[in-house]
This record gives sequence, C-alpha cells and structure tokens, in this order.
Amino acid sequence: MSTLRNFRSPGPRDPPRPTTLQLKPTRSDNPFEASATTEEEEEEEGERREGAGGSRSSSWEDPSPSLPNGGSYRRATLEKLVGLSPFRLGKSPSRRGSPGEGEPRSFLDRVLGSGPGPRRSSEDFSLLQRLNGRPPKWSLGSLLEPETPTRLPLPFLRLGRGPKPRRASLVDRLLPAAPAPAPASAPKPPEPPQAKEPLSVLEILELIQQRELARADEHILELEAEELAAGSAPAGAGRAGGRRARDVALLYEALQRELWTVVAETLAAPGAAGGPGGPLAQLGQVLKQEEAADRRRGPGGSRELRAHWAEAVCRVAGERLAGAGAGTESGGGLASRLEGLQRRLLEDLGAVRSRLAPAYPPCLGAFRVYLRGYHGGLAAWMRSTACQGLLLPDRLALLHWHNHVYPREILGRADLAALEGTDELGPLLAPPTLRRLEDECVTDVKAQTRAALLQTLQEEEERWGSPPLTAPVPQLLEEHTERAPSVSPEFQERVTLCCLGALAEFLQSFQQRVERFHENPSTRDLPPDSYTCRTITLVNCCPPVRVLAEQLARAGPLESEAMRETAASALERVTRLCHRVLADRLFLELQPHFNKLMKRKWLNSSEAFDSILGTLGAQALTLRRMHSEPYQVLMSELHRRVLVEYVRRLLRGRLSCRSARSRARVAAKLRDEATQLQRLFRRLESQASWLDAVVPHLADVLQLEDTPSIQVEVGGLVRDYPDIRRKHVAALLDVRGLHGAAARHEILAVARDLEQSGGPGAPPRDRAFFADIPVPRPPLCLGLHLARLPMAHLPAARLPRLRLPPRPRAQP
Repeated sequence: MSTLRNFRSPGPRDPPRPTTLQLKPTRSDNPFEASATTEEEEEEEGERREGAGGSRSSSWEDPSPSLPNGGSYRRATLEKLVGLSPFRLGKSPSRRGSPGEGEPRSFLDRVLGSGPGPRRSSEDFSLLQRLNGRPPKWSLGSLLEPETPTRLPLPFLRLGRGPKPRRASLVDRLLPAAPAPAPASAPKPPEPPQAKEPLSVLEILELIQQRELARADEHILELEAEELAAGSAPAGAGRAGGRRARDVALLYEALQRELWTVVAETLAAPGAAGGPGGPLAQLGQVLKQEEAADRRRGPGGSRELRAHWAEAVCRVAGERLAGAGAGTESGGGLASRLEGLQRRLLEDLGAVRSRLAPAYPPCLGAFRVYLRGYHGGLAAWMRSTACQGLLLPDRLALLHWHNHVYPREILGRADLAALEGTDELGPLLAPPTLRRLEDECVTDVKAQTRAALLQTLQEEEERWGSPPLTAPVPQLLEEHTERAPSVSPEFQERVTLCCLGALAEFLQSFQQRVERFHENPSTRDLPPDSYTCRTITLVNCCPPVRVLAEQLARAGPLESEAMRETAASALERVTRLCHRVLADRLFLELQPHFNKLMKRKWLNSSEAFDSILGTLGAQALTLRRMHSEPYQVLMSELHRRVLVEYVRRLLRGRLSCRSARSRARVAAKLRDEATQLQRLFRRLESQASWLDAVVPHLADVLQLEDTPSIQVEVGGLVRDYPDIRRKHVAALLDVRGLHGAAARHEILAVARDLEQSGGPGAPPRDRAFFADIPVPRPPLCLGLHLARLPMAHLPAARLPRLRLPPRPRAQP
C-alpha cells in the first residue's frame, strides 16, 4: 500500500491531523504505464525489509541503492521508461495496450522476444533518431494515466535494475564478514551459437558516415537480398518489400556520395588516402564487391559502380583543372593559364602515381583511370576555351600547348610513359576544331600583316616624303612565321603562304611608290647628296626583304613559287630603277670628260681620262653606304656603262689611223687606259670581269697588219661578245684606216658567217655590251645603182664620203 506523507510542520493553531494517508493501490493492464513507486514508498518498503531482516540502516543514508555504474535504480527505471515509451505497439488503431493476436509485433515485443526476429523497421529508428536528437521533455506524471486502473508492475520491467540489494547494517560495516566457502565450480554447458542480428537502415547509414564503406556495402547487399526475397514472397509482403527497395536506393545514393567525396578529398590532399585500411582501400573493396554483385544481378540489374567511379574521377579532375586555369592572373593571358594547368597536371599525376594508385587494389588499374579522367577533364576545358573569342596570341598558345607541350612535357615524361600507354587517350581537340582554330589564325595573320604593312607605308611616306623604309617589314613577318612551326608543319605552310602573299602585295605597292617618288618633279629639286642618300636607303631595303621572300618560298608549299616571283620582280625593278637613277646622276658629271676622248688632243693628254677616274672614285665613297649586294651590282653596271661610253667614242670615227705608227700609238693608249679602268673597278668590287677583254680586242684589231690575223681577232671578238654586228666591225675598220674592199670583205665575212650560223644567241641583259652602242651612220656613196649588185662584185676602189659640218660642242 502506498503512503503519502505530509512533511509540513503543523502550526500551534492547526488541529491535529494524521501524518499519513493510506491509498488503495490500483492496477493497470498496460505494461508501458509503469506504476513506479515514489521515493517515499521505496523508503518504506526498504524499512520493512530491513526490519524483517533484523537490521536497519541509519536515517542519513541515501534511500536509493546505487548501481555499479554510479546511477540509481530509480533513475535507471525512469530512463528506460522514457526511452521505450514512444514506440508504437503496432498498426492497430486501438488505444495503447498489448497487441492482440494476429497483429504485428511491436518493437519492444520483438526486441524482448525469445529469439532474433526479422530486420527492425526503419520507422522505429527514425523515431529513435529524432528522440536522440531532442532530449525527452515528458515526466513520470505524463507517462502515468490516472483514468486507467493501475496494477503492480510486471516483473520484466525490473529486469534492467535486478534484485534490490539489502543495505548493510552498522555491525556488518564495522565487523567484516567471514569469507564464505567457494562453491564447487561446475562445468558450464556450451551456449548455443546466436544468430547474427541484421543491422537497420539507420545503423547502415551511420557506417557510411563513419567511412566504414566496405561493411556498409555488405549490409546494403544483404538488405537488397532481403528485398529480392520479399519480392518473390506472397502479395501480403509487398508493402514491406517496397519500403526495403526505397531504403536500398537511398542507401546506395548515400554510399556513392561518400565514395565520390573520398575521391575529391584524396585528390585535394593526397596524404589523406591512408594505408591499407584507408578511405581509398575501402573504396576499392566496395568496387570489387559491387562487381561481384553485378555478375549475380545480370546485365539488366547491374549498377556499374566502376564506370560511375571513372566518371566521378573525370568530374573531380575537371573541377581541379578548371580551378587551376582560372586561378592564375589574367594579365598573362591564356599562356599563363596553360602554365598553371601544366603545373597542376604534373603535381596531381605525380601524387596519383606515388600515393593514390597504390592504395587501390591492383586489379582496378587506378592510375589508368585517373590518367583518363584528367585527360577527359582537360579535353572538356580546352573545348570550352576554344569556343570562346580568343585573340591571335591566345590561339597560337593553345595550339602550341595542344600539339607540343601536352604530348612532350606531360604524357611524354619517362615516369608516366613507363607506367601506362598514352596512345589510347585520343586527341584533346577534334580535328575540325583544330582546323577551325588554324583558319582563324591564318585569317588574323593576313589581316594584321596587311594592316601593319599599310600603316608602315603611310607613316614613312608622310614622314620622309618618300617611300617607306622596309626595315620593320621582316620583323612584322617573322613575328608570325617564327611561332607557326610550334603548332604543326601544315599550319606553318599555311602561315608562310599567307605571309608571302602579303609581302608580295606590299612590294608591288612599294615599287609603285618608288616610281612615283623618282618621277615627281619636286624630287629633282632636292640637293644631290640628299637625293643620293634617299635612293641608297631605298636600295638597302631590298636585300633583307628578298632574303625573307626566298625563305618563305622555301618553307611554303609549291603554290608559293608564283608569289616569290612576284616579290622578286618588284624588288628587281626597284633596284634597277635606283641604280639607273644613280648612274644617270653620275654620268651627268662624267659626260663632259667623255666628250674629250678619242681626239688628237686625247693622244697627247690624259687630263680627261684622269678626271673620269677621279669622279668615279669620289662617287664610289658615297655609294659604299649601300648594301654589299646592290653595291656590287651597281659597280658592275657602272663598269659596263663606262666602257660602253668609252667604246662608243672610239667607234664614232673621230680618229682615222692612216699609218702603222698612228695605229700602234692609238692601240697602246687604249691598252693603257683599259688597264687603269680594270684596276679601278676591281678596287671598287666590280664583278664584271668579262668586260676586261673588250678594249684589248679592239686595240689588237687596230694594230695588226695582216688580214688573217685581223680575221682571227675579229672572230674572237664576236665569240666573246655575241651582240656585236658587222656594222660595229666596219666602224672599227674605218678607224684603222682599212678601206680596201677585198680585205674589208674578208674580215666582215667572219662576222657575217657567225651571224648566219646562229651563234650562241642574244646574251642576257647584264652581259650586253655592243647592243647599247648605236650603230655608226652608213657612209654616203655616189648615186650609183649599187643595190642590185652583190657584195662580191663591188669594185675595190674606195668610194668618197660626203663630209658633214661638225656638230656644236657641248657647253661644259
């Protein structure tokens, strides 16, 4: 019987009242409505038991016996009631109570039953999870329902706290009890093996969160097997089977999230991979277990977790590469971003090779998977970058990195190539994408080159009033041609052809502006020194541009030959025009001195010839500022023109050597001056050595006396200078004073035979000599009808010539 005590001390005026109140105990049929005794009832019950046992403890002791763990029986009972009361007893709509027959067993009934039943429901543990997250707020009074009749607590509710020990008396505490004899130890019978209880959904989820991935996957596979078994059960278990299927799907999602988180964390911090029992080893064990399960499931139900692992590696690698590409400074352009990608690739692949790949099982080929993942992530990044609006330097950097840096500096490293073959990876960018990038580069090169050359042309023309200096032209073209080989040989040919075409167009414009410059009347008013310096500057522009055109033509395809010829023709015209202008300026000074040659005074004085030599030497000092190649060409041209003018004065017929003495004197004078001209132009680096024999040949023809020797010498003259004609030989015979018809006919027949035989043909322009000498006027004869007579039947008598009045001399 329960007793409630009133601990309030009565006042002096209070009527006497009983100190205790007897309550009739009530019983309840609900085992979860625990009729736990109050503190006073437990105290009275303990006093009664101690009185019956003949001993009683003092009143200051704690009336609640203590448990081995430091708690009290009362507290343990309340915590057990509070922890177990929220669980429902089943799906019956009736009020709380013991389940009837045929109804589902409650969680408590299944836990405390005789043997291990089926897997605990996830609904109970979801409720338990919510209760563990929030401390219970109900009290003992809320658990008791006063409306229902109470009864004594059932025995199994006291199982948790065991039998209540008797408090020791004062005598027992003061006098130690004698040791009781040890009972005889009887052999314990072997306990039957207990069946392993399956884990719940919540416990599997906790394993996943604790990174016990292999164990969690094992239990998920067991739960999946139960779900498959439930699917083949009668129709009554369909609802439970559907719940298990949802649980399995959710657990697989949680497991995969944790697996891919492990992949990302280990790539970010390779030291977190751990040893044989680390996260990556757990991941590899899960992949092996799932592969074995896929073989049991068949092709229709396989989960292909290994393929999802490869996709996760590729995704995480792409995120890391994108972060490395975007993390660099934007001031360096795409080249600095590519350098950041190269560093990230080398660091990550080195970490995979040394730390991550050994943590996986060898059968998975982890390094190959990671290498393909990084290759796929890099390909995705480069495809997205190629679709952006890139500038020409960025496109060239991307193509160079794709074609050379990545295969050589990353895939071509010895440590990577020795582990895995890289031939199966494929290109980062598709061939159409590469072709599009190259086309855009070629278009930009053409546009930039033409614009830069046109701007240079305009700026220099405005600055100097003359055609531009083409010194920056090779620099503009080399800027593109030097970077083209770093992409590919095909791209180099396309860029080279593009640059050569732009150069040919520029040189045509350059030639036209040079011609306008020399044709401009205001140019003639310039001082001679200024005009000569500008012309030399224009000539000096041609050799480096010609060399560049030749290099571009050799490196380009066959189609570049036509463009090379166009560029060479334009440069040749510019050089020839400038040389002609310089030579004409020089001969304006030399002409008065040439007019004094081949006269009687010339035989006795060398003043005119010395003036010619002095003027040539002085002008050569100014012309030496010219580039070596055009300077030598100009000296050769001056050498030719000087001798042409010298021989022209000889063949004009101002001299007539009637005696052998006069012929020997003229021949000696010609040989001496020819030797001086030869030494001068050799010192001036003239390459026209073929001109050295022309004046000695003429001197020999003048000096020889017998006709056969003259014929031999004329034959040699015709062979060395094929452009000579019979009229030139006839004029030379007139200077010699040979007027005999028979001898003249025999000598001229040699030249005629060589002309009729065809000979070597017309010489090239730079080897022409007599073609530039005007043919002397034919001698005027008497009015005889000689046109019908053959040359062989002409009389040997000398026909008189009509003398014309002398020409006025040029004013010096």
